[in-house]
Amino acid sequence: MNSKFKLKPLTKWLVGSIFCASAPSMLWAYDLGTVTGSGGSTAAPVGSAPDVAPTQGSLTATEPQSVISQQYIENNLTGMSNYIEAAAIAPGVWAYSPNGPGGNDNPGLSMRGFQDGQYNVLFDGIPFSDGADFTHHATSYMTAQDTGKMVVDRGPGRASTIGDATFGGTIATYSKNPLSDPAATVRLQDGSFNSHLGGFQFDTGVMQNYGDTSAFIDYNHFSTDGALTNNNMRRNNLFAKLIKPLNENTSITIVAMQNDSYQNASLGATAAQIAQFGPRYGLNTDPTSQAYVGYNNDKFTSHFDYIGIQSRQGSWKLDNKLYTNSYEHDAMQGQDPNGATANGTANGPNNIPGVTGLTQYTTYGDVFRATKSMGNDDLGMGVWVERQLHQSWNNNVDLTNGQVMGSGGAESSAMNTVQPYVEYVWRPNATWSVTPGLKYNDFNRTQLLVGTGSTSGTYSAVLPSLDVHYYVNDHWSAYGQAAEGFVAPLLSYLASANPSAIAPQKTRNYQMGSVFKTPQLALSGDVYYITNNNLIQQVGTVNTLPVYQNAGTVQYRGVEGEATYNLGSGVNLYGNISYNATTSDAATPILNAPLVTSALGLLYNQGPANASLIAKQIGSRITGQDAFNNNVTLGSYTVVNFTTGYKLSALQGWAKNATVQFQMDNIFNRTDIIAQNGRTGTSSLGTAPSGDPLFWTLYGRIFSLNLSTAF
Repeated sequence: MNSKFKLKPLTKWLVGSIFCASAPSMLWAYDLGTVTGSGGSTAAPVGSAPDVAPTQGSLTATEPQSVISQQYIENNLTGMSNYIEAAAIAPGVWAYSPNGPGGNDNPGLSMRGFQDGQYNVLFDGIPFSDGADFTHHATSYMTAQDTGKMVVDRGPGRASTIGDATFGGTIATYSKNPLSDPAATVRLQDGSFNSHLGGFQFDTGVMQNYGDTSAFIDYNHFSTDGALTNNNMRRNNLFAKLIKPLNENTSITIVAMQNDSYQNASLGATAAQIAQFGPRYGLNTDPTSQAYVGYNNDKFTSHFDYIGIQSRQGSWKLDNKLYTNSYEHDAMQGQDPNGATANGTANGPNNIPGVTGLTQYTTYGDVFRATKSMGNDDLGMGVWVERQLHQSWNNNVDLTNGQVMGSGGAESSAMNTVQPYVEYVWRPNATWSVTPGLKYNDFNRTQLLVGTGSTSGTYSAVLPSLDVHYYVNDHWSAYGQAAEGFVAPLLSYLASANPSAIAPQKTRNYQMGSVFKTPQLALSGDVYYITNNNLIQQVGTVNTLPVYQNAGTVQYRGVEGEATYNLGSGVNLYGNISYNATTSDAATPILNAPLVTSALGLLYNQGPANASLIAKQIGSRITGQDAFNNNVTLGSYTVVNFTTGYKLSALQGWAKNATVQFQMDNIFNRTDIIAQNGRTGTSSLGTAPSGDPLFWTLYGRIFSLNLSTAF
């Protein structure tokens, strides 16, 4: 086989890998700022700064934005990685996966200090979330294997930006398209913690006998013992996409995804347990413990399907997506895993108390968009309509014998969202555009608590937006934006002691920035100021019901940037930095909001070879409270990842596009405590906090070897 290798590309690959690997170990200490570009007016040659940048801005962007390319995702993510791991590189984003990439349902992501539930996640332009609190189950939907690109929008966007939480920004994921030629692709992965992946993808290519239809179907099976002890996971994901032109002006897209997974997942470990058992402690193998692996398991089932029609009719462009998705979580858990709650049930003092529960929701919706060209200008309008049905229950159980000891509560709810919008892009000349817009958000939810009765709430807002965009020249643009964001109260607020006092949270966002992009340099930066005039927090209980209050105004302000510079010979230097400050008029700390994030890296991409060495630094942050209700502050940390790969055009004449990829994450083997997940005595199925903090740690150095080839 060696005789078939081309010496020159292979030599370049080795040189690039060595060049990256030999960078100073204190790489993380340097902070750079700027942004990169995607979608400019000039095409960049392969290997240019915009082409290989991990994140890129856009010359057409009207708010701070980072585009994450399919190339970066394919070269740097492994296994069942998801948008959490991909978005982690972007400025202002802090993300972690405590059980390893794609390893369980407990990843976390904050953006500019906004937490999950305060920003949107879109899948091919369709919002999705758990409507109870607008959070997202990242490991139950699309995987990195099927992702084409991602766009991280840091702001509420234009009026046409839809979603239940247009509050803190939008993470937009896009599925990849079918290949133009027929292919059968096999992929294999082997990595740390006994992690294995096997996948198969079949592409039809463009089928001229079937009206130029193209499609692919992709199946992946992933299993891992987990970075945390006894945190096993098994996952199966099936994804299919079909694109068929109906005529020269209209096409139809059909997407279907099915996911099933099973995990044994801990809620974290106390500082004392980490000191005693090590940073990887999660669950144990002691059947007399509430943290026994056999007592803590979750089963997830989900699907996401849509039919989309895109059409151009004269001066109109039309886009409609009719969709449905569902999510089911069947859970069993010790009453207080890794906590101090004593064993004992009505059946005996040594019996193991626990909780079982089920959460289900099913969503139906439609997204319609229309744009009419009016000379140099565009008139845009559309509407998003969605209905989600939700039910959940939990029972107190004796895990020793499986007996149900009493109901912990049951509820059902329905959520309805209607968001029509209109916006007008006015272009007085070739360099200026001004876009005013207006969106109306109408949200209604009803809740039925078994044995208690029903409550309901309707929340609405008119959300204006205005942005101005200016092309300085073909390589340089600038923008300014003012817009309002909105998020309705959570489902749990309806069961509070004073539900009528709960109001939606709204933001006012002011942002400005600039993007510069040439084949050698991609650079951008922005500044922003955001106010949330209605921070809601719990302040106590009345007759076991939570009491919430308006804690006043919170300000978010900062500076962000990223850049990629082409050093030549396929080598690029990348960096980003963000300063994201949060303050509250009520002196309430904003949790999980790092003041500073930064990244620095070297990337090599030339011919069939690629390599990267990238460091991401997360600044100090308050992550919660300890057993005495004092704030817990965790220090800054840095993770350095190395990846290298090589693509062979043919392998012994019977395979094509064979690729070998090696990845080493956290090469300096850091095992810092990095995040908090509530406190002991806190059940994910509903009990109240009482004890010591539960923490997540960095998972140490991990390896992965990935092989794929097409036939």
